[in-house]
Amino acid sequence: MQRYSDEIIEEVRQTNDIVDVISQYVHLKRSGRNYFGLCPFHNEKSPSFSVSPDKQIFHCFGCGVGGNVYTFLTKIEGINFVEAIQTLAERANIQLPTLESNGDSAKELLKAKVYKINEFTANYYHQNLYQASSKIAQEYIKKRKLTNETLQSFQIGFSGKFDELYQELKKQGFEETEILESGLVNKNDRGQYIDRYRNRLMFPICDARGRVIAFGGRVLDDSKPKYINSPENVVYSKGRNLFGLNVAKKGNTKELLIVEGYMDVISLHQRGITNVVAPLGTALTQQQGWLLRKSTEKMILSFDSDEAGIMAKMRALDILQDMGCDIRILQMEGAKDPDEYIIKYGNSRFRNLVEKALSVIEFKVKVLKQKLNLESVNDKIKFLNEIAKLIAKVENTMEREVYIEKIAKEYDISKEAIYAEVNKLTYAGAKSEKILEKVKPVISHKKTEENQISQAIKKRENTIISILLTGDINIFRVMRLSIKIEDFKDPINQEIAKKLYEELEKGNSNINSVIDTLGEEEQNHITEIMADDYEIEDVEKAIDDILQSYEKDKLNSRKYEVVKLLEGNLETNQKKELEKELNEIIIRLDKMK
Repeated sequence: MQRYSDEIIEEVRQTNDIVDVISQYVHLKRSGRNYFGLCPFHNEKSPSFSVSPDKQIFHCFGCGVGGNVYTFLTKIEGINFVEAIQTLAERANIQLPTLESNGDSAKELLKAKVYKINEFTANYYHQNLYQASSKIAQEYIKKRKLTNETLQSFQIGFSGKFDELYQELKKQGFEETEILESGLVNKNDRGQYIDRYRNRLMFPICDARGRVIAFGGRVLDDSKPKYINSPENVVYSKGRNLFGLNVAKKGNTKELLIVEGYMDVISLHQRGITNVVAPLGTALTQQQGWLLRKSTEKMILSFDSDEAGIMAKMRALDILQDMGCDIRILQMEGAKDPDEYIIKYGNSRFRNLVEKALSVIEFKVKVLKQKLNLESVNDKIKFLNEIAKLIAKVENTMEREVYIEKIAKEYDISKEAIYAEVNKLTYAGAKSEKILEKVKPVISHKKTEENQISQAIKKRENTIISILLTGDINIFRVMRLSIKIEDFKDPINQEIAKKLYEELEKGNSNINSVIDTLGEEEQNHITEIMADDYEIEDVEKAIDDILQSYEKDKLNSRKYEVVKLLEGNLETNQKKELEKELNEIIIRLDKMK
């Protein structure tokens, strides 16, 4: 596996503040010394995801996941450690040294080959588009009025016949296994290698860094399917990428327009709307939501206006709202999609639509109205109840008032009636929260001594790790004399202690780097300890207490051994020696009370 030096890893980590990085994906609010938000790794309604700027770690008290900035990026982006370093280095404008390929894993080598295959293929298809044999594709491009500049920006191309690409890839020296992994070529039952894309207009799909990761191919006649896309492989996951983001990022992405298909993105881009992206043939995923949250401050959804398009918008809203995104919804009349609209009505009119995009509340109210007959008393009551539920979720009081005023006027409903329903829901919600907050009577169950000791030991070991995490070498030297690795009873604590001892033994007081060497379970546990406040005011006294507790445990253990031995048949001298030892142990234990 490729690895950068510890110095590089630390430089990149220190240059990327964890709060800044996580804020690109999660809406964080400061509370005391830490920041809190909704956890991106499990569904929750109350923020339990904590980010510590002092310790440069995150920890979710709901699902237990935790780590440092590298851990977060590998989990949220679905990338490996090396890719996380490269992403954060690029973010901080740090030039990384070139990694040697020796020591690479087979998977890493395969990924590198697939990237090269994709890059070559994109160029090959693009050049093929200009050949005399590609007349059918040229006619389609002419019909869609795509300029040469647009063709080059998106590297649009044309695929050939049967095995033309396969033969070219073989000439470049690529192996069959690498070519098959790219998904650009299939092997049939007769052992023949056949290009996946034949006689199709080709759209290279790039990741946010501009690397070609996959392809989409559009048929140019009436055959089916109309579009086929690359299968998922070592470099491509359709749910984690967005078409056109690499091109959009070259301009201003303060606001991003999200559309349905490749041609929507390309058509709008050619007509000056460059801040536009599209999901990859699937409903918007949570991972794409994080990618959007990272890339922009404001999102405008523009899916088709049919039932399927409305459902797609609703699903996208559910994903994006919890991320703290500023979302708007584009409403079109007279065209089924943005591509058709901008060709039919022009750039200026489309931009006007964007400016008038609806808020989430307005859109949901409009969709609700379409499903009800407001001339019916029952439907109007239902309408009032449903809009009250929507408005009650709005935290900002001024924003609530604006919505109530606007909805009351537009749908001919009394403002007072809306206020009354909203207040009822808000009051009921507050009351139920208080009920939930009431301390429930604790039913006392007598625990076994073993369980009490177990909990006490775990708490003590957590405290030791918390003290070691201060990185104080002098404190470590005192503790290691009396507390050995094998003294840790909890397996996870023992593994963490082992790593801490190893680093502190070397004189390395930078404890944050230890997180990178731990497994997922240990990372989650160490960040839980770091996130917790052990309130140790006097460290020296705390250490004395811990050392004494270990000594007490050892004495008690020996006491039980001696008592057990005295129950057996012993010679008089042996019995006297054990009785003397037992007496000394009891005296020492008594002094410790």
